[in-house]
Amino acid sequence: MKKNGILNSEISRVLSYMGHTDLICIGDCGLPVPDETERIDLALIFGVPTFMQTLEALAGDMKIEKLFLAEEIKTVNPEVFGQIQKLLSEKEIEYAFISHADLKELTKQCKAVIRTGETTPYANIILQSGCIFA
Repeated sequence: MKKNGILNSEISRVLSYMGHTDLICIGDCGLPVPDETERIDLALIFGVPTFMQTLEALAGDMKIEKLFLAEEIKTVNPEVFGQIQKLLSEKEIEYAFISHADLKELTKQCKAVIRTGETTPYANIILQSGCIFA
């Protein structure tokens, strides 16, 4: 039995086969998931699990070199944006801000979209996998 890290078998599987520059998305409960992209549905009820709980778990179990956020998060959901910055502040991560429409389009390139119970707007992020060795 796994001792620590991500316990969800689907997320653990996807993370284990991701390589450098591969993408994975964490989305709120309303983010559309393209038919060609794997959906990992964690949503139980509105608000459970939260976007931040899910991001914190993934950030602790994967090397992130870049992230993509909708430009709109800065003004429409500054609380979650601030929580993201605080959580990832000690990591060297490049931030890319794109339109929400472009973020939804980019989900087609993700290995998976993890659906949370989050109900706040623009609580969506795409994480780009970094290289774990020098």
